Amino acid sequence: MSYIGRRLVRAVLLLLGVSALCFLFTEMAPGTFFDEMRLNPQISPETISALRSAYGLDKPLLVRYGRWMKSALHADLGYSIAYNVPVAPLLWSRAKNTLLLTTTALLLTWLISVPLGVWTANRRGGLLDKTVTLATSFLVSVPELVIAVALLAIAVRWRILRVGGMMSSDFEGLSTWAKLQDVLLHLALPAFILVLCETSVIVRHVRASVLEVLGAPYVQAARGFGTGPARLLFRHVLPVAANPAISLLGFSLAGLLSGSLMVEVVCGWPGLGPLILEATLSRDLYLVIGGIMFSALFMIGGNLIADMMLFALDPRIRREGLDAH
Repeated sequence: MSYIGRRLVRAVLLLLGVSALCFLFTEMAPGTFFDEMRLNPQISPETISALRSAYGLDKPLLVRYGRWMKSALHADLGYSIAYNVPVAPLLWSRAKNTLLLTTTALLLTWLISVPLGVWTANRRGGLLDKTVTLATSFLVSVPELVIAVALLAIAVRWRILRVGGMMSSDFEGLSTWAKLQDVLLHLALPAFILVLCETSVIVRHVRASVLEVLGAPYVQAARGFGTGPARLLFRHVLPVAANPAISLLGFSLAGLLSGSLMVEVVCGWPGLGPLILEATLSRDLYLVIGGIMFSALFMIGGNLIADMMLFALDPRIRREGLDAH
């Protein structure tokens, strides 16, 4: 089986494992959506039983999981009990906002991290290297939630950026350019939080990778033959140091996505984070499972993209794939 084929099989198995664990853990969790309804004397036990039956919650766990899997193959993730609408369209309307935030943060993170990591490694021990190392060490040691709350407080206090939601109340009356500006101003704070937290990790990895290659014997030999610094860096160092960075891309996307769910809740960005939190608190079973599956799909998709990039750029992996075949 080819390298990409093995990765696709692994991705499918991971999704199956995540879905099974979701059903198992939601079954083990205390309470149901109907617990509060039982406290209402105006709602009879027969009505609650009928609702449980309508949503299939009166069936055994394995039966419910089998039915859900069969429906999921047709892009049907069940019905939300709280919203009384299909889960998939409800999640997709929020997932687009999460993807916008995550993709923006991912692009900015790598556009900043790669040049900064290469620059600090190439000037090891300089003022910039010491400053960046100190700043990244501080940011890595501080919990992401603390950074998010602190920056939110600053933004609200000084009214630097727009906080809460994705657009202003007068959005519909704005021109096309003004609408774009409005969305970007709402996007700026959550994206900045994600970029700040993730850049502190990526810069350190890129710097370490470049330093390792700079110390390799063939680079020392090229330097001894009089190869110029620019040619040495771009011709000999970066192509080799790029592979660990590409491997890190999938983990970076996973970290940004998991971080974005928390940042969305803190900043009020209307993505998957607030929806999953609301569904969890209300015990909206199929909405919780669907939200987790969407998140897992994005994370696994990011890792697949990184694997494909490695396959395209690294001849050693292509040779391994041919040998295995």
